[in-house]
Amino acid sequence: MLKFLSKVKIEFNALDPRIASCMEFLAQCNARKAKESNPACQVVVKRRTDDHPPQIAVTFVNGVEEVFDGTTTTAQSIRTMILDKGQHLETEQMFREAGEAWPVIIPEEELRQPAPGTKPRKAE
Repeated sequence: MLKFLSKVKIEFNALDPRIASCMEFLAQCNARKAKESNPACQVVVKRRTDDHPPQIAVTFVNGVEEVFDGTTTTAQSIRTMILDKGQHLETEQMFREAGEAWPVIIPEEELRQPAPGTKPRKAE
């Protein structure tokens, strides 16, 4: 998960009962396997003393930052989103390294063509 990120910032008040997802996400970030996937990823914990809601901010390797409300977003859904966006980043990088334009634009007429090895649909 961390291999797609350059920075993770987790903010919470330790006395706030709504910190479960922040603590779970922090544990995932501190897991050996996660750290080994990107040792350069900065994991910052900011302990607050006010009533600001717990939050998790992630910065992707391409500089895009996303901030999540730690009271309403589960650690697992944040992790899933990071992995999904990470796959998108890897695909984009593959295309760019191959000298292809990004984003890929598929002409409308190609979208309507039947896939090879399939029978065209009959008109109804």
